[in-house]
Amino acid sequence: MRICVIGGANVDIGARAAGLFVAGDSNPGTITVAPGGVGRNIAHNLALLGDSVRLVTVFGDDGFGRMLRESCSATGMDLSLSQTVSGARNACFVSVNGSDGELFGGVSDMAITGLMTPEWLESRLHAINDADAVVADANLPAETLSMLVGCCLPPLYIDAVSSAKGARLREALSAPRLPGAGPITVKCNRIEAEVLGTSGLSGVARLVVSLGSEGLEIIEDGETLTIPPLPAVGIVNTTGAGDALLAGIVHCGPDAPAADAANFGQKCARLALMSPNPVNERIKELV
Repeated sequence: MRICVIGGANVDIGARAAGLFVAGDSNPGTITVAPGGVGRNIAHNLALLGDSVRLVTVFGDDGFGRMLRESCSATGMDLSLSQTVSGARNACFVSVNGSDGELFGGVSDMAITGLMTPEWLESRLHAINDADAVVADANLPAETLSMLVGCCLPPLYIDAVSSAKGARLREALSAPRLPGAGPITVKCNRIEAEVLGTSGLSGVARLVVSLGSEGLEIIEDGETLTIPPLPAVGIVNTTGAGDALLAGIVHCGPDAPAADAANFGQKCARLALMSPNPVNERIKELV
C-alpha cells in the first residue's frame, strides 16, 4: 500500500538502569540514542513491512535533525513533503527504564511540531489524499489534527500518543468530515481511552485499546472484541511497542477483519519489546 504518515520525528535517548532504580540518585546502566518519534516509528515499521511510505514531518537543522533525515532516507521513506526548519532544534524524547525494561517516565521536547500548522498541512493535502491510507499522531497541533480529520479522504488511522494529547484528539474527532471520507481508526491505551471518553468517539469506526499484558480491546459497530495477549517475551524496551502495533494494523488494510489485524499488530509489538531500539528490524521477517 501507499501510506502517508504525518507526525513527529525525534531522537530517542533511552536510559536503562542496570539494577534497582534509586530515585534522586545517579544509577548505573546503559544509555542508547536512536531515531524515534511516534509518526517516524510507525513509518519505519511500515517501510520494513514492505509498504510504500511517505513521511510528512518537520526536522530541525541541528545534528539530531540531520541524523534523523539521513536515517529516514536510508529506510526508503519518501521525504518530499517533509521540511527542515532553519534555526529550529529537532524534537527529542528522553526515557528512563527499569532493569526489566518497564518505563518509569520520560520527557518529550516536541515544540517543533507546533510548526505543522493547518496552512502547512493544506499545501500538502492534495498529495496526502492521494495515498491508500493515512496515519497521524496526536503530536500535531489541535487545529491541524482537526483539519486532517475533516479533509482526509483515505482511511485515517490516529495514534493518541499520550493522555496529555487526548483532549486535542477528542476535539479533532468532532470536526465535520468531507463527503466520501474514509473510516477512522484510533489506537490508544487504557488511560488515553478514559481521556477520550465515549462522547469523543462518535466518528470513530474502530477503536483499538491496548491493555498491555492483558491484550487488546477492539470496539467496532457497538461491539467489543477482546483479543488475548500473545505469549510473553523478555521485555527489553517498551517505548516502541504501541507504534509497532498500529503499524501492523495499518499494514493489514482497512478491510481486514479486526481480529486478524489486531493479531498481526501484536506480533509486531512483541518484536518491538525485544529490541533496545524503538523499531526492531526483525519486523520484516513477518512478511
